[in-house]
Amino acid sequence: MRIEHVALWVNDIENMRRFYEVYFDAQSNDKYENEMKQFESYFLTFRGSRCRLELMRRPHLKEHPKESAGYAHLAFSLGSKHAVDALTERFQLDGYTYVDGPRTTGDGYYESVILDPEGNIIELTI
Repeated sequence: MRIEHVALWVNDIENMRRFYEVYFDAQSNDKYENEMKQFESYFLTFRGSRCRLELMRRPHLKEHPKESAGYAHLAFSLGSKHAVDALTERFQLDGYTYVDGPRTTGDGYYESVILDPEGNIIELTI
């Protein structure tokens, strides 16, 4: 068994697609649009991973639905402490919100935490 994909409701689907393409080397499919349901989405694939990220939007909604329970964060394994440090620095230089780290957590993870353009938490790990 494996996770096939994780889905996020987003407000600016094009900006979010570019964010994951630029910073995480994601490859996007062509945009899916369903006019009847007023729904659009992209599936993003990450090199070396079979798990995908789906970005979803309903253009008629001003904001995507947010639940108080559920999604907590998205974690990307970058392969080394150097890669975590370098991408964290890049996010900071590019003006993204830095939350914590890089640091070794109590349970042994080396991680850094940033926010994507819509405030979703992203963990950068080894």
